[in-house]
Amino acid sequence: MRYRFKATDQFWRAFYALPVEQKESARKAWQLFKTDPFDPRLGTHKIHRLSARYRKTIYSVVIEGDLRAVFYVDGDLAITVDIGSHAIYKG
Repeated sequence: MRYRFKATDQFWRAFYALPVEQKESARKAWQLFKTDPFDPRLGTHKIHRLSARYRKTIYSVVIEGDLRAVFYVDGDLAITVDIGSHAIYKG
């Protein structure tokens, strides 16, 4: 499937607050993500706690170490919700 992409304001606030090195890692991961958010190299997996909270399936991708980005899919639109450490899973 070919996806379109959108990021929430929360995602952008968190992204711009990251250290420069993590922003660069996120940009590299974005190259894979925009081709396929479910590319195995991203380690995409469901986050059940956030899925229950948002009442839709929320996925996480591994960017580096403890840095994750979370998103959901609505039709052909992948919407990034947040980026940060595992603490973002607590919503």
